[in-house]
Amino acid sequence: MKELIEYIATSLVDDPTQVFVSQRRQGATVNIRLEVSKEDMGRVIGRGGKVAAAMRSLLRVAAANDHKRANLQIVEPE
Repeated sequence: MKELIEYIATSLVDDPTQVFVSQRRQGATVNIRLEVSKEDMGRVIGRGGKVAAAMRSLLRVAAANDHKRANLQIVEPE
């Protein structure tokens, strides 16, 4: 699941070196954190959040195939 989000995000942004994806499991739930630069945040979220919603939908389908739940959090690097 982490690889899926990383692939999609690096395909969308101008600077793929600034994409960082981390994954943490809590029981049957997988929490994925996507960090992108401030300049690329708009590309990853999309107009009206449509790109982010599509990424979350794909992530849910991938998680359901493994009988898990998944959450995606998109943030700027600290």
